[in-house]
Amino acid sequence: MSFLETHGTELVGYLAMLVLLISFLMKDIRRLRTLNMIACALFVAYGFLLATSWPIIISNASIMGINIYYLFLKKK
Repeated sequence: MSFLETHGTELVGYLAMLVLLISFLMKDIRRLRTLNMIACALFVAYGFLLATSWPIIISNASIMGINIYYLFLKKK
């Protein structure tokens, strides 16, 4: 299968992977966590699009929760 024939589900997975990789290039921890949180949300969506892949959904939802905690809830 060529890249141009990729299905929508796979495109969500590739986008999630790209955002995740870009997040680790950030020097600012807030930007890193924000982009990582977006990637996690995309991976959760990808997990549901794969006919519910619970390991992908649970792990990324957990990481997203950790990012939310450190970005918005933790007192400095």
